[in-house]
Amino acid sequence: MGFKTTRPPPIRRFQPQIGFPRFLGTMRTRTFFGVSLSIILINLAAVMERADENLLPSVYKEVSEAFNVGPSDLGYLTFIRNFVQGLASPMAGVLSIQYDRPTVLAMGTACWALSTAAVGVSQHFLQVAFWRAINGFGLAIVIPSLQSFVADSYKDDVRGAGFGVVNLIGTFGGIGGGALATVMADRFYGGMPGWRVAFITMAAVSLLIGLLVFLFVVDPRRKMSSSRDAVENSDRDDLIDKGVFFTAYPPASASIWAESWEAMKAVVKIQTFQIIVLQGVVGSLPWTAMVFFTMWFELMGFDHNTTAVLIGLFAVGCATGSLVGGIIADHMSRIYPHSGRIICAQFSAIMGVPFSLVLLRVIPQSVSSWHAYAITLFLMGLAISWIGTAVNAPIFAEVVPVKHRTMIYAFDRAFEGSFSSFAAPIVGLLAEDIFGYDPKSVIPGSSSPREALALSKGLLSMMTVPFALCSLFYTPLYTVFGRDRENVRLASLKEAEM
Repeated sequence: MGFKTTRPPPIRRFQPQIGFPRFLGTMRTRTFFGVSLSIILINLAAVMERADENLLPSVYKEVSEAFNVGPSDLGYLTFIRNFVQGLASPMAGVLSIQYDRPTVLAMGTACWALSTAAVGVSQHFLQVAFWRAINGFGLAIVIPSLQSFVADSYKDDVRGAGFGVVNLIGTFGGIGGGALATVMADRFYGGMPGWRVAFITMAAVSLLIGLLVFLFVVDPRRKMSSSRDAVENSDRDDLIDKGVFFTAYPPASASIWAESWEAMKAVVKIQTFQIIVLQGVVGSLPWTAMVFFTMWFELMGFDHNTTAVLIGLFAVGCATGSLVGGIIADHMSRIYPHSGRIICAQFSAIMGVPFSLVLLRVIPQSVSSWHAYAITLFLMGLAISWIGTAVNAPIFAEVVPVKHRTMIYAFDRAFEGSFSSFAAPIVGLLAEDIFGYDPKSVIPGSSSPREALALSKGLLSMMTVPFALCSLFYTPLYTVFGRDRENVRLASLKEAEM
């Protein structure tokens, strides 16, 4: 497999040597209703990350009017952020080798928060595009670190439910961020448009959560290391109690890059990783295209509040589905260890085809169809949301050693994010150049049925075929996943013996 059994370099934590180290140490070990403070804060970080992701799509119509741009230009904003996020994701793996993940999460959160605030005060479309790129860099650092943190916090047979819980809670952030921006979008606060105020508010809350993560979250990898090397780490623990928060003997930069390079090579050689990335490149296209749902409903004639409810119902369905799917996939993996999760993935992916057809072609595109849209969106979210949390994330944790988990999640985001970023601008181009969408025909504050129909055709093109291909591309995992999983188990046993 190419995995080395050498001990990873010690992890440094940037922490100020301030006057309340014992208070910090006490807070880090506190639990609330049986849940550690670290898990609570990690879930809050997931909440803010999802809220930030949903912020801009919720105000696409207002941004379009403010900068006089159409769907293709708005799609480029999503493309820029996702493309930069994909390219920069491996940095999360490199940083997590040198620093503990709460520090990495805090750095990424600060980056995305500041860029979000900058979007809120931008006066030109190119400024918005630049800051969306910076936003993608921040998310590139946060998301893989967050995923590996969750993977280390749960055992194999309940990891799907663990990811499902984090996704469920995080979705409330997505709902809150999207609903807040949608409701505030057409109002003014102190002479400032509401959509700008929403961006600035979200940035301030994100900075606060990032600071709390930095101060109070304990990396589970530190606990694992301490349990294996209690004697070796006793001096370091004494230093932590005294307020010295970085480990002794910091690793040389050369060894860090060498370790990173070995991790990269080991990860990309894993066949399970290659197959999941292949399906992810195709399977993430529909999800990227869905950023146009809010704009589509508003063009149809729905007001901001009813649109926010529809998008919220879809998000609730996705959140519930990720948890239910995680529980089902965990149960299936106990019965069929090497195929249970794969079956769940193929079922969830193929369900996207009929639901997309019903949503975008069968239901009449009219405000009178609100109840039909509400039921369809909720059930669609319930069925198509299993893959990431119930299948891919738990499988990745089982095919690499613990020390390489952040790296595999980072490379997954790198490949999937880079390619899926093309979906949004393609939807815009299809709507404008093939299906007849005309940005100049859109009258602010009124419906545009012809443009809504054109946009829905562009969406349909980027959803049905990718969902079907995604389900098909999981098939080779039935052969390779069990072998990769067993290889890692044997390597871990060998390392434990050494």
